[in-house]
Amino acid sequence: MAMDLGGAKGGVKSDINVTPLVDVMLVLLIIMMLVAPLLQQGVPVKLPTAANTTDKPEVPDQTVLAIGRNKELYLQARPVQEGELATKLNELLENKKEKIVLIKADEEVEYSAVMAAMDQLRQAGIEDIGLVTERKMKPGESTGGK
Repeated sequence: MAMDLGGAKGGVKSDINVTPLVDVMLVLLIIMMLVAPLLQQGVPVKLPTAANTTDKPEVPDQTVLAIGRNKELYLQARPVQEGELATKLNELLENKKEKIVLIKADEEVEYSAVMAAMDQLRQAGIEDIGLVTERKMKPGESTGGK
């Protein structure tokens, strides 16, 4: 009781061969896995360490203000003058629902520079501000390849 749906012998077969599709998708997945960490570039800032931190993944739509060693400001990895920080922030956060800014300050930058940046953020109407730090390693703990 076999049933032949292909018509005559050697007729057209209407099955989809998904093997090439799966191969292409796997290659694209591997490429994305390799390229994604390279896309998360920013300003090279040596972050201070803290023992009581939580790991939170970086997402592309986060608003990040970096403060370099010489007090230079970078908004989303682009240099910004101190006087125009509030206007640039308002332009950037205009259409965003959550107005949260993360500050990545170099560990050698003066406390007053961080406070001045936070003051400008508050003047721009941003109340949710986060400070980004590196996790302090416990004795005997490995860095995990970093």
